[in-house]
Amino acid sequence: MRSDAGKRRVVCVGRLYCDLIFNGLPHMPRLGEELFAEGLTLAAGGGCYITAAYLAALGRPVSLVASLPAEPFGTVVAAEMAETGIDSRFCRPPPAGTDPQMTVALVHGGDRAFVTRRVGPAIGEDNRAWLDEPDAVHLHIGELATLVEQPWLAREARARGMTVSLDCSWDDAVFREGGLSDLIAGMDVFLPNEAEAERLKECGVSLPASVITVVKKGAEGAEAHHAGRCDSRAARSVKVVDTTGAGDAFNAGFLNAWLNGALPAECLETGIACGAIAVGHVGGATGLLTLNMSKGTLDTAAPAS
Repeated sequence: MRSDAGKRRVVCVGRLYCDLIFNGLPHMPRLGEELFAEGLTLAAGGGCYITAAYLAALGRPVSLVASLPAEPFGTVVAAEMAETGIDSRFCRPPPAGTDPQMTVALVHGGDRAFVTRRVGPAIGEDNRAWLDEPDAVHLHIGELATLVEQPWLAREARARGMTVSLDCSWDDAVFREGGLSDLIAGMDVFLPNEAEAERLKECGVSLPASVITVVKKGAEGAEAHHAGRCDSRAARSVKVVDTTGAGDAFNAGFLNAWLNGALPAECLETGIACGAIAVGHVGGATGLLTLNMSKGTLDTAAPAS
């Protein structure tokens, strides 16, 4: 790994949402019943965005490639993104007449459920200018659905010498698609959670030993599988406010360390540290602080500019 790896750019590609997060619910909704939440937060969301925001907070140059949600929510998302330090030059407005791409997150008892409106492709086929970024060394794809939809992303990144990582994100229809084993085999790092990894196996998808497969297990920590070896690390004991985006924050910590040349076991530590920070506040990356590495741990400092 290059000695200046910490300064090299990551490009995150995937779906960008406006999240409406209802927290403090007495229980999950039942048909025919109205519930009243203690709080509501509007925030930028989507796995690629949250991973990008945490990478930026760690000091990593990062560009986001996505379609903005339709108005009036695109303005909310763009304003939050501007505060993170993410390079948003490759984010495009959606086609005219497009429905807003949104997720409603219902938070109760430290867990959450989602209802999502996904609209059109993650990015347009013509959105390729990011491939010519001279300092880009890594592509992170925010969900398996985006790679299935646009497999050229990984091919083009590889052709330019970039490494590639992939989050899974639950989508049972996608899990039953053919050819997933081959798509995953083209990754350097694959980052499903435990339920996603189990469902993929049930669907006959193999996870190749040549790929670093990182299984996120929530309160039980995480495991990294590679070349017949398994490293594991326990989760941190923290107060859980909202688990939205914790896995995507974990991705940022793991990948930042990996790109800096750390071994998988060390990458797990920084991934878990970022995930622990994510669960301590409402929203995937709302009000995110700059994250400084100190003595092998993550410390919060001044707000990111």
